[in-house]
Amino acid sequence: MDSRLYMHRAENEIKLAVIIFTISENQKLQREVFHIKDQETYYSAVISHSYYCMFYAAKAYLAKKGIETESPEEHKKTYEEFAKFVGRGIIDGELLNIYKKIMVRADTLLLIFRKEKKKRGDFTYQKLPQANKEPARESIENAKTFFRNIFNIVGI
Repeated sequence: MDSRLYMHRAENEIKLAVIIFTISENQKLQREVFHIKDQETYYSAVISHSYYCMFYAAKAYLAKKGIETESPEEHKKTYEEFAKFVGRGIIDGELLNIYKKIMVRADTLLLIFRKEKKKRGDFTYQKLPQANKEPARESIENAKTFFRNIFNIVGI
């Protein structure tokens, strides 16, 4: 895929993360536009879409360098290839730290899901989304920083 397409996809992901965060924060919007009776939060989805923003931005950078990563383990391969450029001093290490942090956060959510799926406790299901509010906010900011920097590097 072309690096421009990856960047477009990355931009769509961060826009969607912001939209989902906004919906989670706005009970009036939930009731009047989406007809959701009880306030819901979708912070886990915000974290996932923030991660995908960075994933596709990293893929755009790699594509610009002529490197394509594919399944199996596409996410791991993308991270490892991106990390090589940090190791060579071509990319700022802080971008890799941001990428790694949100990757871990997304993986943690999957682990939590697996554990909680076994428990099926009402309390956990009600509390978990709200508990993800601050990590979701941080994920959006990290994804915006990552996207902005890769956008400037890729030069699209």
